[in-house]
Amino acid sequence: MARATNTLLEVTDLRYDTISFLTDYGLDDEFVGVVKSVIRSISPGVHVVDISHNVRRHDIRAGGLTLARAAQYLVPGVVLAVVDPGVGTGRRAVAVEVGDGQSVLIGPDNGLLASAVAMVGGATRAVELDNAAYHVPAPGPTFDGRDVFGPCAAHLCAGVALTELGTEIKTTSLRPGVLPVGGREGDMVIGEVLWVDHFGNLQLNLDPDDLDGIEGALMMRSGDETRRLERVSTYDEIPPGTIGMLTDSYGLLSLAVARGSAAEELRMGETDVVQLSATGEPAGVTTPVELGRRE
Repeated sequence: MARATNTLLEVTDLRYDTISFLTDYGLDDEFVGVVKSVIRSISPGVHVVDISHNVRRHDIRAGGLTLARAAQYLVPGVVLAVVDPGVGTGRRAVAVEVGDGQSVLIGPDNGLLASAVAMVGGATRAVELDNAAYHVPAPGPTFDGRDVFGPCAAHLCAGVALTELGTEIKTTSLRPGVLPVGGREGDMVIGEVLWVDHFGNLQLNLDPDDLDGIEGALMMRSGDETRRLERVSTYDEIPPGTIGMLTDSYGLLSLAVARGSAAEELRMGETDVVQLSATGEPAGVTTPVELGRRE
C-alpha cells in the first residue's frame, strides 16, 4: 500500500467536512474506490457522499442534469463531479465557488457543472486547477479523477485556499450547460424528456405553470404516437391502461403508468419531444375498454 505523506487532520480542522461525489465510472472497476482512497490519504476526516456513479458513460448532459436535480439538497461543502470524455485534452479542470464560499464544485469545464451552479445562484469565483503541487503524480493523462480532481477536492477541504489550487479565471468564461427549455406555441405546449428514472417515469422540462390555461384532460403527441393523458397527483391514481401526468418530487411534470414503465409503454426516452394540448373533454372522462370473454 502507498503510504500517505500528508499530515492527518482531525474533523475539527477541516474547512469543509463533506465531498459529494458523482461520476460515470460505474462500480465494476476500482476507479471510485481509488479516488475515495486518495481523498482519505490527504484529508481523512472528510465524509464522501455518493450522489451516483451510474451516469451513462461519457454523457455530460445526463451527468449535468443529475447534478442539477441533486444540488439544492446537497450538504454545503465540496461537490466532486467527473463525467469527462475529454480527459487528457485541452479542456480545463476547474473549481467553481458558489455562495461566496459556502460550497465549491470541482470537475471538468465541459458543461457538466453549469446547471448545478445556476441552480444554487451562480458562481462567485472560479479557478483553473493548474497548480501541480496539489495533484497526485500521474503515470498517464487519463485519470484526472484520481490525479487532479480528487486531490484538489481533498486539499480544499483541508483548508487550502481556492486560489492556491490554480489560476483564477472569469466565471463568465466557464462552459455553459445544455438544458432544453420548454415553451408554448399557440394552444400547444412543447417539451422534451429530460430523464427516465429507475422506474421508467419520464420527467419533462415543463412545470405545472406551463399548462396554465389548458383545462381538463390532455392529449400528447410524440413522433407518430398520440395518447390521452390523465392528470393525477399520485402514481396509484392512474387508471389501468392509461398514461398519467403528475408533478414529480422535483416539481416538474412527469409521464407515468401505475406500477409500470411509461418509457416502455410509450417507447420514449431522453431528448424525445412531446406536444401537449387540450382534448376538449372534461377532466376525469375515461375511454371504456371492452374485454373479450374467455371461451
